[in-house]
Amino acid sequence: MDLARPPLAVPFPDLADIEGVTLRVARAGYKAWERADLTLAELAEGTSVAGVFTKSACASSEIEMGREQVRQGRAQALVVNAGNSNAFTGHRGREAVEQIVGQVSEALGCAGDEVFVSSTGVIGVPLPKDKARAGIEAVLAAKPCGWEHAARAIGTTDTFTKGAGASAIIGDTRVELAGIIKGSGMIAPDMATMLGYVFTDAAVEPAFLQEMLTKANATTFSCITVDGDTSTSDTVLVFATGKAGNARLASWSDAGADAFYAALLETCRQLAHLVVRDGEGAQKFIEIAVTGAANDASARTIGLAIANSPLVKTAIAGGDANWGRIVMAVGKAGEPADRDRLSIGFGGTWAAKDGQPLADYDEAPVARHLEGQDIRVDVDLGIGTGRASVWTCDLTHGYISINADYRS
Repeated sequence: MDLARPPLAVPFPDLADIEGVTLRVARAGYKAWERADLTLAELAEGTSVAGVFTKSACASSEIEMGREQVRQGRAQALVVNAGNSNAFTGHRGREAVEQIVGQVSEALGCAGDEVFVSSTGVIGVPLPKDKARAGIEAVLAAKPCGWEHAARAIGTTDTFTKGAGASAIIGDTRVELAGIIKGSGMIAPDMATMLGYVFTDAAVEPAFLQEMLTKANATTFSCITVDGDTSTSDTVLVFATGKAGNARLASWSDAGADAFYAALLETCRQLAHLVVRDGEGAQKFIEIAVTGAANDASARTIGLAIANSPLVKTAIAGGDANWGRIVMAVGKAGEPADRDRLSIGFGGTWAAKDGQPLADYDEAPVARHLEGQDIRVDVDLGIGTGRASVWTCDLTHGYISINADYRS
């Protein structure tokens, strides 16, 4: 497979400029690549921030510090290092983050807890402080750049740059949202995804911004999986500069709150889908729609059990409508299910209904559907009103090839 032309790639969109956000990139040289791998986003004073982070027990120092920082609700800078996750690196890893925070906060004249740091890449190698120091010096002196340059700089095994945006009307004020994300492997978020950042010029109180992000995350980033593995560095941050001048949003009853949330949700959904489309070795984008479950949480768990099954993913990779593997995945999910009420379909064609194959089942339209790049699997439990959609990709030899030499 030609990784330079991934089959599910989506062109980078034309994202709006966000007042109060200045992007810069530079090359720190964390790996032997000739490209920028350090990104700096300078944010207007008073920018609100919200975040969700991995629940991994082996999280990096960046995550530990970010969890504490986000509680105060303000941000003035974001630094992203690509090529080295700085996870499982003990006190040396934390010292490297503290060095970056101190260097940036001094240069920008802001408090240290307003400087957020993310790192992604190889686990178990301390972030080299000399390269980080030189990289920060270079990025502070660099010319401002656009969204696509920043999206490229935060990537690791990503094969295409990923961005999404939306707009909303708050009162009589139009506000813009723009987001970038990286992620391709080690994707089974237990809160968010690899590294994702959304910027908006809307004015939103930090607590309310956090509430909205948490809600949006539950049905977007936390409903995707590539390989069933949760990263030590998963982070999604939303920054609201307030420069649009809208009446500040503080609760769901505020005029325009629903419109802004809809724009945030759409941006998060698009970014989440892009990560799956760039799943390592992916040839097919798969939506698993679960209905009739005991509740929504149960539907999501069942959907992820199907999506994370290597047997299901390889069957779809091979165009095999083996719905027995989906029955297996439902059965092992540990959620309420009734064999005699279970129905399974592909691309709008039901293969089994109420616990048994359909007598007039014709596999031909299903086979044609599985030849495509966008696949839909429908699962109805028939026991309740719970529903959820989960997104994944197929499992091909490309995944093995990429991860067998990941550290090189």
